[in-house]
Amino acid sequence: MTAADGAAATVAARGSRDCFAEGSVGNGAQERTPTPALKLFAFGAFGTIGAAVLIGLGVWQLERRVWKLDLISRVEQRVHAAPVSAPGPSSWPRINATDDAYRRVRVTGHFLGARETLVQAVTERGGGYWVVAPFRAEEGFTVLVNRGFVPADRAEWESRAAQPPGETTLSGLLRVAEPRGAFLRHNDPAADRWYSRDVAAIAAARGIQKVAPYFIDIDPSADPAALPVGGLTIIAFPNNHLLYALTWFGLAMMWAGWSLYVVRQEWRLRGIRVVSANFK
Repeated sequence: MTAADGAAATVAARGSRDCFAEGSVGNGAQERTPTPALKLFAFGAFGTIGAAVLIGLGVWQLERRVWKLDLISRVEQRVHAAPVSAPGPSSWPRINATDDAYRRVRVTGHFLGARETLVQAVTERGGGYWVVAPFRAEEGFTVLVNRGFVPADRAEWESRAAQPPGETTLSGLLRVAEPRGAFLRHNDPAADRWYSRDVAAIAAARGIQKVAPYFIDIDPSADPAALPVGGLTIIAFPNNHLLYALTWFGLAMMWAGWSLYVVRQEWRLRGIRVVSANFK
């Protein structure tokens, strides 16, 4: 090999290394420098924390689902259990929705004959009113009784059954009071407009003393055509927690995947720059 041939071979080898380095780095890598290590660490921490938060929300929804299923089971047991005596004043401080809502109760006494309260309602029979009347228990306290539903055109007392006279025994579902009003509509006692069965407000408007902090949805009467129509309580608990959990877990996977993709791209960029530097 002559000196000229050796020089030509050296030039060719250098050219090959330059071409390899340029092809490996690419235009994008030549234009972009790796993210500083501190920023990359902060991004990794942010990605990890974000994924952990989303996974935590998914786990929380699974726990909520367990709680909801237990609540539904307990309410089903209460609804189908034999009725117990309506809680008296000594039990009122402990009344709460979790432990007592939809419990079957019975009470003996008589209606007070006071003016009934019409509470706007929408049921499977259409729009109308709940007829809420005060009932004096033989134990001496007063409880509001939801006698049932009447259509809007049958709201006047002449068009519905009168309160049963004398002593009677009622059974139904214990319901926790509905304070303030309905969604976007507030009770107006001064105008006698009611959108929820707010026991305290109704009792105050009617001057009723020593009233129970709950009301009773009365059972249906023997005559299905009689008004008011009892037994229209709807017992339904939305249970979409599994769907919510899957949504949070899916978001966590997307978040983690995006974070790993960015870190991998940074890792590759650093590797390419090392290879490029070795060939220079």
